[in-house]
Formats: sequence, structure tokens, C-alpha cells
Amino acid sequence: MDEHKENIHGKDVNVKMSNAKEDEKVKPCSRICPAGETAPHVSPSQSNSDFSHPVYKEIAVANGHINRMSKDELRIKLAELKLDTRGVKDVMKKRLKSHYKKQKLMQSAAEGGPTDTYYDYICVVDFEATCEEDNPSDFLHEIIEFPMVLISTHTLEIVDTFQEYVKPELNPQLSDFCVKLTGITQKMVDEADPFPAVLQRVVAWLQERELGTKYKYAILTDGAWDMSKFLNIQCRVSRIRYPQFAKKWINIRKSYGNFYKVPRTQTKLSTMLEKLGLKYEGRPHSGLDDSRNIARIALRMLQDGCQLRVNERMHAGQLLSVPSSAPVEGAPPPHNPRSRD
Repeated sequence: MDEHKENIHGKDVNVKMSNAKEDEKVKPCSRICPAGETAPHVSPSQSNSDFSHPVYKEIAVANGHINRMSKDELRIKLAELKLDTRGVKDVMKKRLKSHYKKQKLMQSAAEGGPTDTYYDYICVVDFEATCEEDNPSDFLHEIIEFPMVLISTHTLEIVDTFQEYVKPELNPQLSDFCVKLTGITQKMVDEADPFPAVLQRVVAWLQERELGTKYKYAILTDGAWDMSKFLNIQCRVSRIRYPQFAKKWINIRKSYGNFYKVPRTQTKLSTMLEKLGLKYEGRPHSGLDDSRNIARIALRMLQDGCQLRVNERMHAGQLLSVPSSAPVEGAPPPHNPRSRD
């Protein structure tokens, strides 16, 4: 429900965006580790000094050559390298640059030079929530679908999914608009458990996969609304504290815009898919199908060499940006949040 989320975003009176200037500079692209291999940790001070290494001069020279290539030349070169030839010209340029950079960094790492770090897994979340065709300003959206799609940054594939429907408390009767938009029927939510019970199973699912303990992971969303608005409101409605593991996340719209250097108007789900040469698969506004398609975008960005990093967080009920200069951190081990009572 990305377009609908965007429509209601400006009406949110409960969550405020920080006035602090957002630092959204593009970070260097990551080396993707083969399965079973863990990338070495690089401290912020070490990472900054690494840019004086000669390998970065070689990468800059290659980038200059790629910038002068035509669309046909880019497509021919990508085909020669057996890389994906889909997408607009800027996407193909980024893909080719990232390929050469990854090759150079892998060669440099083998020789003891610089490399980059990475999450082991990224967990895509895209909630569906109660809604009206014309939501009043004080309408409290309740989560009615909790989907998660887990992708491996090592194998570059979707490795697992989770989905449960949720019974709303404040507005148990879904509007006709909501049913038509999401495809979620009244029977589905009537037979579902309340949010706290579903969240407990989400936590158990994450724990079973050893996320935050054995493996480093991060949450990823399509925009800020899922965590800063829907989950924030839902936790208040359910009288539980906001879960620690969801306090920081990757907003893929920001990451996409920064990586491919496009304006915010070109970061809607449908537009991102189109620009990458992909088509939507499934039913639009199904939380699980939306999450799968967001995951496909994330995978394509990883293939193109983007290092997806946490770029937003919640603090004291406020939505804040995480500067690109901040150390890369994984989400903490998931635990069931305490009651507010």
C-alpha cells in the first residue's frame, strides 16, 4: 500500500521528523562475500584512510571510461561480462561500475588491501493496516498483515518468508475500501490473533534463524511509514513498548535514490521496478507480495554493488535520519517487548 501510505504520511500528528540535516551521501559499494565467508570488520577510521589506497585510483579511472560509454556500448559490455543488461542507462552504468569495483576490491582484499563490510541477512517488512478511503486526521491505523521476507546478502536470494494476519482492536470491522485495496477479508482478520501474539511469533521466527546472535541483520522497508507510523501506533494501541530490533532500518527509497542518483519522485515501488527492468509479481497491496517485490529491488541493488545500510531510526517517538558516516550496525537480537502498563 505504498501510494496509500504516502497519502496518509502528511496527516500523521504523532510522529515528527527531525529538523537535523540528513546526511545521505552515497557510501562505497560493498564486496559481496561468497556463501559461508564473513567479510572482515573495518573500523570507521580505517575505512576513511583506506581511500588513499591505489585501488581507488584504478576504480576512478574505470568509472571515467564508463561515464563516456553510450547505452549500446554499455549493453554490449554487460553482455560480454554475462551481467544483466536490463534497465535505463544510469542503472546499467552503475551496474558496470560496481562490477569493476567489486573485482578490484576482491583482488585488493586478497592482497591484504581494503574491503567493505556487510549484513548477513536483510529482512524486508511491508505492513498492511486498517484504512478508510478518506482517512480523518486522527485515524489510528492498526496493522492487519505482518509479512517478512528474508534475503541473504551472500547468496543474493530470498531464503525465507513469514506472514500472519492480525485482528484489529479499535476498528475490528474493515472498511470496504480497505478490503478492496489489500485483498484482506473480514474473515481473515476475525480468525487472526491480536498484534501482541503475532509479534511474539515474529520474534520466535527471527530467533530461530539466529538473527542478531550468530548472523548480522537489518530491517528494510519501502519508506518510513511502516516503522515510524504503523508499528509506532500499533504498539501504543496494544499497550506494549516499541521493539528494540525495529528501532533502526533501511529505507530503500532513500538508498535507491542515493545509489542511482534519482529524485524522490522516482522512488515509488512501481517506478523502482520499472527503472530496473522488472515487473511487479503478485497482487499489489498484498503485504507479502509487496515485500517480495521490495526484496527483488534490494537484491538487484546488491547485485549492482550497492551497500544497503541503516539510514533511519526511531528515538523518543521521533523519526530521525542515520547519517552515512555512522558505523554500520546490525539490529539487536529480537526479544518480546514489555508491556506499557
